[in-house]
Amino acid sequence: MHNFIKRQLFYRILILIIILFYIPNNAQSNTRFAVIGDFGLAGTAEEDVANLINSWNVDFIITLGDNNYPDGKASTIDENIGQYYHQYIYPYVGSYGEGSDVNRFFPSLGNHDWRTNPPQPYYDYFELANNERYYDFVWGEVHFFVIDSDTDEPDGVSENSVQGQWLQNALSTSISTWNVVYFHHPPYSSSSNHGSQEYMQWPFKNWGGTAVLAGHDHTYERLIVDDLLYFVNGLGGKSKYSFSNPIPGSQVRYNSDYGAMLVEANQDSITFKFYSRANDLIDTYTLLNNLSGVEPILINTFILNQNFPNPFNPSTKISFQIKEYGFVTLIVYDVLGNEVDTIVNENRPIGSYEVDFNASNLPSGIYTYTLTVGNYSDSKKMILLK
Repeated sequence: MHNFIKRQLFYRILILIIILFYIPNNAQSNTRFAVIGDFGLAGTAEEDVANLINSWNVDFIITLGDNNYPDGKASTIDENIGQYYHQYIYPYVGSYGEGSDVNRFFPSLGNHDWRTNPPQPYYDYFELANNERYYDFVWGEVHFFVIDSDTDEPDGVSENSVQGQWLQNALSTSISTWNVVYFHHPPYSSSSNHGSQEYMQWPFKNWGGTAVLAGHDHTYERLIVDDLLYFVNGLGGKSKYSFSNPIPGSQVRYNSDYGAMLVEANQDSITFKFYSRANDLIDTYTLLNNLSGVEPILINTFILNQNFPNPFNPSTKISFQIKEYGFVTLIVYDVLGNEVDTIVNENRPIGSYEVDFNASNLPSGIYTYTLTVGNYSDSKKMILLK
């Protein structure tokens, strides 16, 4: 009996060790952060976006500039920022409540922040790395590179400038799974207000960037340009801009309401979502880690492949790729159009998939399989020979 009690105690201690050490470490590999741009004007719209972000329980917030409208002054900075986000800031020097124990608010400078030149109120309000205008930090599997894209930046805003070379060198030494670059002026934008800022079209992909986020235009837009993922996110609360004709690479455009991005990252994937302030999901996009250390897998098309083998008896494999999260169905029909099997019937995230189809209970003949995801649908024929 004594040995039995000792064994039971040993197993309980072992389980406790697993719970205390293994499970938390596994959970810490997931990073959740919010992204806001062009937000810093106290009022209902900014408050609504802040409440949305607070409901997500994120690890931290990054901003895409224009934190303090209209002129970046010391007299407005706490009202425009601390009133809504003081709990993320360390050290917090404002008057709206308690700050954070560690800094969880990582802004970038915008042109309105630079209207007070130099932006001393910004320097005094935040405590950031490097020269506070451009800096980097790592959180979980993500390495963030914060750039000052305003033309008043003393170290320049060209790819060959002091700042540009700093970014190139920093990206080249990053060992993180994901390298996210963010700043204010968008390299690419379909907005009719500011549009694409050519001087910020640096070779981010060649330098090792995973995704580039910017604001300035008060819209939401997702683009893929030269196989690199870009976002414009400027609906943080100031105002809303209109769109012109979509530029090449534009995938999704939205300007109906204010909102923010929620990004979730781990070693396997990074998912970018944009929500309106009513918490309606407007867009979602996922990059997958190819685990080879070369570059992420960018999935931007739907694909339904021919089954293999074909002809087959009695089983075959069907592979497909989906470019966005959605409800997926993969259904097999006979030559008369009757449904004979449903292989997939569920929500699935972006990615590539392979499924098995077994036709042991079906007679020889020609069959059609159809993949449907949202408005996308494609079909192919396969031959069963017994």
